[in-house]
Amino acid sequence: MPSEHAAQDTLHPFSRLSPDFILEAVESTGLWCDGRTLALNSYENRVFQVGVEGAQPLIVKFYRPGRWSRAQIEEEHQFSLELQASELPVVAPLTHAPGQCLHHWKGFDFALFPRRGGHAPELDNPEVLFMLGRLLGRLHAIGSSKPFQVRPAISVQSHARDSAELISTRFIPTGLKAAYDTLARDLIQKLDKLLGPSFDAAFIRVHGDLHRGNMLWRDDYFHFVDLDDCCQAPAIQDIWMLLSGDRAQQQGQLIEVIEGYQEFMDFDPWQLRWIEPLRTLRMMHYAAWLARRADDPAFQKAFPWFNTERYWGEHLLELREQLALLDEPPLKLAF
Repeated sequence: MPSEHAAQDTLHPFSRLSPDFILEAVESTGLWCDGRTLALNSYENRVFQVGVEGAQPLIVKFYRPGRWSRAQIEEEHQFSLELQASELPVVAPLTHAPGQCLHHWKGFDFALFPRRGGHAPELDNPEVLFMLGRLLGRLHAIGSSKPFQVRPAISVQSHARDSAELISTRFIPTGLKAAYDTLARDLIQKLDKLLGPSFDAAFIRVHGDLHRGNMLWRDDYFHFVDLDDCCQAPAIQDIWMLLSGDRAQQQGQLIEVIEGYQEFMDFDPWQLRWIEPLRTLRMMHYAAWLARRADDPAFQKAFPWFNTERYWGEHLLELREQLALLDEPPLKLAF
């Protein structure tokens, strides 16, 4: 008799992505595969390396059904191609015809990418931070030239209010619900105050999810990958994620990044006051992201600690720390 877990696997849309299905999808674009497939780490979507006859292996990315519209995915692709055309080191999708990158196969949207190797950069290295700053300055100079039309924007509503409502109504343990609701309300009130009209006015097209795993370092050079979360946001959204450690460490890292950044793009120091609010939004949104994927077998295997009493207790402690940090003075630029 099949187990409950096996039944869940067959019910999830991604369970259809068998090796034969993957090869058929890739070959529907006119390529001829050699039969080799290798699953790569990915949770939001599904990503595979596929062997191609007479050519280098390619990366195929199957988008999670229902997350983005085709128009939103196509706008992501066009942004990647725009950056690539300006000689930015971005791994953009391969075009099947002029401007056509998005394919469809039996209920799935997918795209093909060239394979690029590398490892995460050393973000405690000043030279690396300066180089990243220069690349971000170039990226944002292009990103500021026009807005997205259908991609989302970072907001208190989408990242905090909606996240808190989902967690409060469906996930937070009963014994922690009152404390969570009070804390979430206090955080949202402060976020509303800190992220006013000037926040929206500073929106440009940004990468949106520039953590270490989305930067490949090889042969003293970078590649930015995975623009799946590209969005409208202030420039600081891509910058603050390069910072880590205590306040003094972040201060030093920030100076290196901005020194390189301003070779190509002006930076408004006013945006520094948005670092902790944006960190808070990301923390709340991340918890809700895990919650929304709780029925995905890949998430259940990768995040077995999620939705436990301990997880929610630690989440509340982190949010309390953020509530205090929202009252701290912002980092400063002092070259």
